[in-house]
Amino acid sequence: MSVFLIPFRDLLLSVALGQVLSLLICGIGLTSKYLSEDFHANTPVFQSFLNYILLFLVYTTTLAVRQGEENLLAILKRRWWKYMILGIIDIEANYLVVKAYQYTTLTSVQLLDCFVIPVVILLSWFFLLVRYKAVHFIGIVVCILGMGCMAGADVLVGRQQGAGENKLIGDLLVLGGATLYGISNVCEEYIVRNLSRVEFLGMIGLFGSFFSGIQLAIMEHKELLKVPWDWQIGLLYVGFSACMFGLYSFMPVVIKKTSATAVNLSLLTADLYSLFCGLFLFHYKFSGLYLLSFFTILVGLMLYSSTSTYVAQDPRVYKQFRNPSGPVVDLPASSQMEPSVTYTSLGQETEEEPHVRVA
Repeated sequence: MSVFLIPFRDLLLSVALGQVLSLLICGIGLTSKYLSEDFHANTPVFQSFLNYILLFLVYTTTLAVRQGEENLLAILKRRWWKYMILGIIDIEANYLVVKAYQYTTLTSVQLLDCFVIPVVILLSWFFLLVRYKAVHFIGIVVCILGMGCMAGADVLVGRQQGAGENKLIGDLLVLGGATLYGISNVCEEYIVRNLSRVEFLGMIGLFGSFFSGIQLAIMEHKELLKVPWDWQIGLLYVGFSACMFGLYSFMPVVIKKTSATAVNLSLLTADLYSLFCGLFLFHYKFSGLYLLSFFTILVGLMLYSSTSTYVAQDPRVYKQFRNPSGPVVDLPASSQMEPSVTYTSLGQETEEEPHVRVA
């Protein structure tokens, strides 16, 4: 199998796009930290609810005014239960990881959250038929070593906030959240490649706002009443919602140009950005291992993104998600099957939202 190298400019763009997502997550983490520690506003469900409402107002309403089979009602008629499940998975992934901070250490969360990477790799291998080369696995190992270096630095400087008596429960919550994140990311990659970014965000906004609203009413309404509302808290909620909305809106674009695996590797630097900000804002102790960790992760990203992955067969075999009730269509045989579909290439695409029509 030949190796498909990525042009250096496209390689840098791939890494840069992932770092934009990491910076947005950094903003999410900082605003959440101020809300919980300075203002004692422990409202993770409400914060997610605000994001889903924004997605609903922008993307679900966009689907509602479309015509034809891309209309909101037409999509719901064909695939409503699949998007409902995906919406619940996305909600609970966010909730489990945030809840884990009450039981386990920050270092444990950072390390165990890496479990999303093997989950994404396995799901991509079996369901998206993505095939990796040796350089991809080397890059993944280097990135995880970088995370291990950061965890070691946290131990050396005594930065292990969040330790509790039920550490096992916290660790299991992180693993559960990471697994759900992996499922959500792989589904997102399939949808934005074969259907539509707006459809994915619109459906997540619809079902996410509905089910998170129910969860908010049941689990967090008392905490919401305790929030000492003022303009500072309001500004923090606005900042959190803006970063979260930006993350959800921009992530499908990056996933479409790279892959779910590449995105999750890029997000490993988010904790380091938060830490660098914390050196000035929260007076964290500094260790040279943090810089070593940051550059190790970037090297791993460069290695992973330097070569394109490929798929084992035409991805249109997954037409059952798009039209499960329709007849099975035999795709025309080609005299020579295209050996590669580039997932990490960032070349210009001929269509902004490509669709695969199945009769």
